[in-house]
Amino acid sequence: MLRHEFRPGRAVAGLVMLGLAAGYAADAAGGWEATWTFFLPLFLGGLWLAATVTWAAYMLRRRREAKKASAENSGAPASTSGSHAIR
Repeated sequence: MLRHEFRPGRAVAGLVMLGLAAGYAADAAGGWEATWTFFLPLFLGGLWLAATVTWAAYMLRRRREAKKASAENSGAPASTSGSHAIR
């Protein structure tokens, strides 16, 4: 059994941040020469991608839960026979 549900948006954001950290580390070590303006669009694009993935996962989860709830409520209500009358 899973301990928690998978959050793909957080995974994407983490991978983007790891990539940016690797780029900054390579720049600081002198192995790669890049200005800070190169990293800004990557950062904002990564945040946008993570938000899009989070929204898509939310919509899929919501649809799956609605489908599951409608399948559970397909039977007749419990009180249709009138057996719960007050005496």
